[in-house]
Amino acid sequence: MNIKKRRYAAMVIGVIFAVTILISQFGVCALGKSSDKDLLYKEIELFSDALTFIRQNYVDEVKAKDLIYGALKGMLASLDPYSQFMDPDSFKEIKVETKGEFGGLGIEISIKDGLLTIISPLEDTPAHKAGIKPGDRIVKIDGESTKDITLLDAVKKLRGKAGTDVTLTILREDERRIFDIKVTRAVIKIESIKGVTILEDNIGYIRLTEFQERSPRDMENALKKLKSEGMDSLILDLRNNPGGLLDVAVKVADKFIERDKDIVITKGRAKEMEVTYRAKEKPQNAFPLVVLVNGGSASASEIVAGAIQDNKRGIIVGTKTFGKGSVQTVIPLKDESALRLTTAKYFTPSGRVIRDEGIMPDVVVEYRELRKKDETDKKIEEVFEKVEKEKKEVKEPKEEKKRYKKEYDNQLLRAVDILKGIKVYKKMNIQ
Repeated sequence: MNIKKRRYAAMVIGVIFAVTILISQFGVCALGKSSDKDLLYKEIELFSDALTFIRQNYVDEVKAKDLIYGALKGMLASLDPYSQFMDPDSFKEIKVETKGEFGGLGIEISIKDGLLTIISPLEDTPAHKAGIKPGDRIVKIDGESTKDITLLDAVKKLRGKAGTDVTLTILREDERRIFDIKVTRAVIKIESIKGVTILEDNIGYIRLTEFQERSPRDMENALKKLKSEGMDSLILDLRNNPGGLLDVAVKVADKFIERDKDIVITKGRAKEMEVTYRAKEKPQNAFPLVVLVNGGSASASEIVAGAIQDNKRGIIVGTKTFGKGSVQTVIPLKDESALRLTTAKYFTPSGRVIRDEGIMPDVVVEYRELRKKDETDKKIEEVFEKVEKEKKEVKEPKEEKKRYKKEYDNQLLRAVDILKGIKVYKKMNIQ
């Protein structure tokens, strides 16, 4: 090997070794025994030989940076679906994720069972309006297979200029069918809190769509509004909420959990990743609470649901959550690229792991689709509409109207019934 080749090999070894040490500091590739170190040096030599051979013999000339970036992408992707190497352009893109406004379809995605999977379509986004559902598998994007695709590559393909179309080939396993959906990209603006209202019997309702920087403030404002309207119990709707920021999840849970009680525990190989997050605020919201979850509830949603369940603060209703319970640390590198590395797992206060397991509700209620009305139903409705016109002077109570608007939602109605039952039980105990 000539001097130039040796220098190049030494540079490659230096880069890979530096990255390996960086990763080891965050607990994934930590070196323990001396035999492990010896093995690492041998593997780095193997990598160097392969890289040199590719540079000399590949049919086309390849830039050194492309090879190194490719190797880093493969190394991070081999760890788990959430660890990723981000080149400078990808790193810039990823910074917009928690700002509440970005271009795309409005879906949260993951790799599950080796397939590109929809965690949840965000409400009132193009994906949601197109009929995409949690659990849908994307098998093709614009006709190209998603087999072995990374999350970053998927995001790049799905995002684009507002007004442009992308065709997704969807596998919907529960319906045993594959079909295409064309979705028009748009600028995605996400409201953290939606549907703040009193349903009936002084039962408040808050839908939290995503955990953003402003979510704790929005939650506090929503609670104050409902209290001023006479709320004495609450339904917190986390269905199809794909998660968000860890510290935000802790602050939201803190609105309901008693001070000094555990909210979530993170554990990793590095000692600094072993952290217990506890409630700090004085409990002001000691009212009956029901939390709605489903398979689209992930990450931060699972933290809140797990904390409320383990602290016996409320009742979890719905279906099993997604099971994305891990901490990703973003580590910037000197060329403005970065590593997104899984450095810890989430555990509920009782020690249950969330990753791959999810949160099982206290009361399981499968969502039931509203059946389509047939012609007989329409004729019957027309008769009653005429009767209603004659009763304009009779006004329904405000809260009853709001309940009727949500009658299609059997999970929500079950939550209302549970809270009513709790109230009846409390009155019986008082007497």
